[in-house]
Amino acid sequence: MAGVARRDNGAMHAPPEAKVEPADARGGPAAIAATGLIALAVAMGIGRFAFTPVMPMMEADAGLTLRAAGWLAAANYLGYFIGALCAARLSLVQAVHGGLLLIAAVTFAMGITHGFALQLSLRLLAGIASAWVLVHVSAWTLGRLSAMQRADANGVVYAGVGVGVAAAGLVCMATMQVRWNSDRTWQVFGVLALLAALALWRSFRDAATLQSLPETSPRIRWNADKWRLMACYGALGFGYIIPATYLPDMAHRYISNPLVFGLAWPVFGAASALSTWIAARWLAHVNDRKLWSICYLLMMVGVALPALWPTLTAILIAALLVGGTYMVVTMLGLREARRAADAEATSFIAVMTVAFAIGQIVGPLLVSAVAHRPRGFAAALLGAAAVLLLAAVSLWRSARP
Repeated sequence: MAGVARRDNGAMHAPPEAKVEPADARGGPAAIAATGLIALAVAMGIGRFAFTPVMPMMEADAGLTLRAAGWLAAANYLGYFIGALCAARLSLVQAVHGGLLLIAAVTFAMGITHGFALQLSLRLLAGIASAWVLVHVSAWTLGRLSAMQRADANGVVYAGVGVGVAAAGLVCMATMQVRWNSDRTWQVFGVLALLAALALWRSFRDAATLQSLPETSPRIRWNADKWRLMACYGALGFGYIIPATYLPDMAHRYISNPLVFGLAWPVFGAASALSTWIAARWLAHVNDRKLWSICYLLMMVGVALPALWPTLTAILIAALLVGGTYMVVTMLGLREARRAADAEATSFIAVMTVAFAIGQIVGPLLVSAVAHRPRGFAAALLGAAAVLLLAAVSLWRSARP
């Protein structure tokens, strides 16, 4: 990592000793941001969330039940948890190269196997690889851009998640229109992930030679604020994961036209991509924790709305509110982690990701446990909304002047 950023009243500054890299085509801020964007688009849009828009297709052509879908989602999130636990032990190149190739392989394999146990294993591996990529790409891009005093480009990097989500939704809409089944759709995603991995291969190989600090991160020195950050970031995992997993499926319950119910996921992704860019560009001087708290309140409304007003309109509003806040929270949370942890940043970002992963494992398992009960799904949504409210209050109270 090039340098460790310090932040005061929303502004990012490189410490005096940080080396500012030359803004050449290979290592300039635009190239770094674009590289991070594509890597996160693959890791999250395909490795993590391609299952969400494919789920209605698997229900239609493979007989997937809501309960089984919850287990497949939970397997991916368990993998994310495992990947976050071991991410700090890997080098940048090992994590990103290995992670992207693994995502491509297991995603393609989802299209050529129908054994449920094997599918659980494949989704687990996809989650592991996604965590490796997110942790290392986040630490690397945040460090490099901060050293260049270009923290405004962080929004471009994290827009990659929304770009990947929106692209995955559009791919599924296209395959449904030409009547391809879920198997062929998984295969398309696998090929796209492989092409992206090959396109980024040299970028991250060269990135390793440009590291001005060791890739390893020292042990975390814990204090009350770090525990608070970890808990509040974990609330994101539980709070957003139920709508993030089931939005297209919820929309499918109201309308069968794939061009209509399929819009829920591209809307979610587009809102995510735009929100990080807007937050980094126009809200740079807003206190991070207060903005984080406000995002949680908006997300809370989006999570609770389909439970209180079960209509297609409510689901699309939820897609905007949850999609428009969850990646802003990711960006703010990891930026706060870097500020609080300083030289321990990679390790603390990994721990934050572990907390996030625990929250999102619990969400789908909760849905699987209560889906068969009357109003069980609505109760799970309202529970997630309550967790977000508690985290929002804690963050607002801890915000520095």
